[in-house]
Order: sequence, then C-alpha cells, then structure tokens
Amino acid sequence: MAEADCLVLNKVKITAQTLACAPRLRLICIAATGYDNIDIAACRARGVAVCNVRGYSTHSVAQLTVAMALSLACRLPEYMGYVSDGSYTASGLPNRLIPVYHELEGKTWGLLGYGDIARSVAQVARALGCHVLYCRKTPTQDPENVDIETLCRQSDILSLHLPLTDETRGILSTSRLALMKPEAILINVARGAVLDEAAAAQAILCGRLGGLGCDVYTTEPFAKDHPYAALAHHPRVCLTPHMAWGAAEARERLLEEIEKNISAFLGGDVRGRVDLP
Repeated sequence: MAEADCLVLNKVKITAQTLACAPRLRLICIAATGYDNIDIAACRARGVAVCNVRGYSTHSVAQLTVAMALSLACRLPEYMGYVSDGSYTASGLPNRLIPVYHELEGKTWGLLGYGDIARSVAQVARALGCHVLYCRKTPTQDPENVDIETLCRQSDILSLHLPLTDETRGILSTSRLALMKPEAILINVARGAVLDEAAAAQAILCGRLGGLGCDVYTTEPFAKDHPYAALAHHPRVCLTPHMAWGAAEARERLLEEIEKNISAFLGGDVRGRVDLP
C-alpha cells in the first residue's frame, strides 16, 4: 500500500493503522458489495474515498439460494447417493421414495432482508407456488412484510439476505431459531455472523431443523473446530465455499463496475461511493 494511489481489494481489513502506511492513498475500490471490513470513519478522516459495487451478483446469489433450497427440499443428496453407491441397482426396485420429500407449492418462503437479491428469490419462490413473507429494516404496510418472530414461526424456507452491521450481527439468534418449524429449511447467503452458527448446527444435529444451506461463515474458511465441521457429511446440509457471488457473468460485471468507479473518481465524478454522508 505504501506507494498506492488506489487500492482494489476484497476480504482485507482496512483500519486507521493500515491507512497510516499509505500516505498517497486517495481511493479504495472494494471488489464486493459489503464494506464491513473497511473503517469508513478512518477513511473519511484521511480523505480517502471508498467505492463498492452494488448489484453485480444479484442473479448469481439468488440462483444459488434457490438451488440450495430445492436440493434440500427434494432431499437430492440422499437420492443421488442411493444411486451413486450402487444401492439402486442392487435393490431390483424401480422406485425409491425414502426419505419423504414435499412439494413447495403452498409452502411459505420467508426472506430476512428485502434488497435486490431477496426480491429476485421472491420472484422464483412465487413461481414455484410459495407464499412469500419478508422482514426488512423499515417496515411497510404490505401484508407480506412481517416482524422477524412471525417470519421465523411461519416460514417453511427461510433465506437470509441482509448486510452485516452492528444491528444485524447475531440477528438470527438461538431464541429465534427455536421459533422455526422443525422441518423448516434455513439458507444463509448473507454473512456468517448474522446467524448463531453453533445454534444452527445443534438444531440440525438434534432434528429441530429440517435442512441447512450455508455459503458464508463467520470465519472463512471455517476451522476444524467450527460448529459446521460436524455437518460436513450430513444429508440435510449443503455447505459451499462462499461461491454464490461468483458466476462468470457476475465477475465480469464486477470488474467492469470497478473500472467505471476508478474512471469516475479520476474525472471528479461521484460514483459508487460509500464514504459520503
């Protein structure tokens, strides 16, 4: 950073201490939407502009959210394993319907957070015949907009789509997880720390949650002693390595937007800024 005028980064913490090592720095471009790793107040104090990229991964993350939900709802890992391990051939039977799975038609899909990704997921959920509920920071009079406790109680699938802030850290707590239906499916594609990971893991292991899909973790990659390590081969769990954002098309959009943010800054324009009041 010592000679840099502009930094393009992701998954790197920038603090007042690190900024002190970069006397020439004028611009930080985050190759992501979330900017919780950046000390925005310290950047403002040093006159360093900060840009993020919004919306580049909406379709990619929504697609993985739905893929996880459908896989867990249809119990695909278990059915695929039955075929791949030779059990289907050896059985001599044309069908197997264990474990039991259910249609999503008529079920309730809840969304915690209601930004662009959540709204894209909601479109697919409705197309599958689901009733949609959501909880957002600023409530509305929309009957689909409910409080978080109601969302937890009524959702058959609950997907998380909110940024990590002081307000949202641990928002899906042990007590709120306990409100969920025992057969419900929980999907976290937001940030690991918005969910009590230990409580979620325990709920799966104790049969108090029907399925768990996660692409994000409080520590990435998670360590061998992380609560999810015990779930690595669990049939009702889908864990992926923080890849939901990264479809080829999404990465192309990300790089294009970063280039536009840099060009705008050099030209004296305001674009993609998250440091401004």
